[in-house]
Amino acid sequence: MGDAHRIGVVGLGVISRAYLDTLVGHPAVRVTAVADLDAARSATVAAGLPGVRALTVEELLSSPDVDTVLNLTVPAAHAEIALGAIGHGKNVYGEKPLAADFADAHAVLEAAAKAGVEVGCAPDTVLGTGVQTARAAVDAGSIGRPQFASAVMVTPGHERWHPHPDFYYTAGGGPLLDMGPYYLASLIHLLGPVRAVIGAGGRLRGERVIGSGPRAGERIPVEVDTHVSGVLEHVGGALTTITTSFDGVATTAAPIEVHGDAGTLAVPDPNHFDGEVRLFELGATQWRALPPSAGYVDGARGVGLLDFVTADGQRAPRANGELALHVLETMTALLRSSAEGRRVELTTSAQPPVPVPLTAAQDWRGPDAG
Repeated sequence: MGDAHRIGVVGLGVISRAYLDTLVGHPAVRVTAVADLDAARSATVAAGLPGVRALTVEELLSSPDVDTVLNLTVPAAHAEIALGAIGHGKNVYGEKPLAADFADAHAVLEAAAKAGVEVGCAPDTVLGTGVQTARAAVDAGSIGRPQFASAVMVTPGHERWHPHPDFYYTAGGGPLLDMGPYYLASLIHLLGPVRAVIGAGGRLRGERVIGSGPRAGERIPVEVDTHVSGVLEHVGGALTTITTSFDGVATTAAPIEVHGDAGTLAVPDPNHFDGEVRLFELGATQWRALPPSAGYVDGARGVGLLDFVTADGQRAPRANGELALHVLETMTALLRSSAEGRRVELTTSAQPPVPVPLTAAQDWRGPDAG
């Protein structure tokens, strides 16, 4: 390809290190600038990256040396930073969710369309060999016609390990908006878009205790539901039951199972890029593991951004804004259904992106990858 695509990173929290490890040195991109509300943090990160400038957020959004803004801020700031980037004619690729609420996310895509720029959004774990191999099996008819699926995510809460977990328990947080994008993006890859939902949720604790770091022992308020369950009606007719919780300790449930009239597929944790996909066919006596047959091998955070900036006119970026908007509406509709006690029909849709062919690590990481 031609000149490397120039990336500016806004938000240098925990997740930024994983992105930088993938992007720095890749032949398709060049990280040119970083910014954070903590200027000292920006300076420290830039000092360790040759050729990268530490800027204020405003300077980075307007910099002529940035083509795409990588938005790694907290969910409540996602829309503001995205709209700022778009206002300066830049593409934006953000961490999930697309925004803290559906109206803001819709405004981001509308602004991008008017400005003629592109929007992409995590998660990109669904582009790894785990979910993509499972999708290949469904597409090949290995389970027959899909009938229903289950998705389960249970943890005791991120405050046990995260030193600054406040945003997980404010608007834009909670188990569904935080972890749900991994599961819902996977389900849309596997079963297609959602047309309606029924949800229920609750919070049994009004505060959480930080378990590590300099604020260990500090109590923080809980402002969102910490347990959300629901049923998704897919356009194709399949039903999914989903549970996301920060209120449990552990579970033996598979992260995702897809049941068809000819077999059942066990899908690995969609928070990871790989994992074993298992198939139990009708009439068989045991599960069998499927070898990886699709996806980015040894995927890592940022592969979705590489997919985004290298997409050409022949295909849309796989981690695209339309999919992220549909995922977000599905989640916010579940919360609304819970609050209002009724079935909610969705106003958006999104087709599953083009499948990822089995792609060796050296082919997506670049020829000099270790």
